[in-house]
Amino acid sequence: MTPDTESVRAPGAVPGRPCSMAAALQVVGEKWALLAVRELFYGNHRFDRIARNTGAPRDRLTARLRALEEAGVVERRPYSERPPRYEYHLTEAGRDLAPLAHALRTWGDRWVLPESPVTFDHAPEGHEPHPFDPAWVCRCCGREARRGELHARVHTPGWTVDGPVEL
Repeated sequence: MTPDTESVRAPGAVPGRPCSMAAALQVVGEKWALLAVRELFYGNHRFDRIARNTGAPRDRLTARLRALEEAGVVERRPYSERPPRYEYHLTEAGRDLAPLAHALRTWGDRWVLPESPVTFDHAPEGHEPHPFDPAWVCRCCGREARRGELHARVHTPGWTVDGPVEL
């Protein structure tokens, strides 16, 4: 986290290893939450469209959107005063979920579904669109990270990569 960004608020402590992944899953790890985020990435901001396109029960979707708003992942914006109506938009924290959403979609295309229901094209200004094929690139050296090249450093006292330190 950089000094100019506000942290997303996780609902509570997670048992086991102190872990950013576990904390993130507390915020966005539920099916309807991630599918709502997907719809916001697609540009569907109104509750009815989000509900229709996710298939979520309305009461559960309402609860998930409220939790995402409380966590700082989405924000509500009014679009009608009479009656009062709101749209949902991703915050900076929500927009930073794009690589996760893309990775889940890509994994599902490869391992779950026989055919991809949605593909993405990359269309940089002044260039022809082409299929989007992202790479995981290190900002420090500019090289693509490959399997076996990443090594974990544990910063939590009393823990190693293997688990808690035995006393």
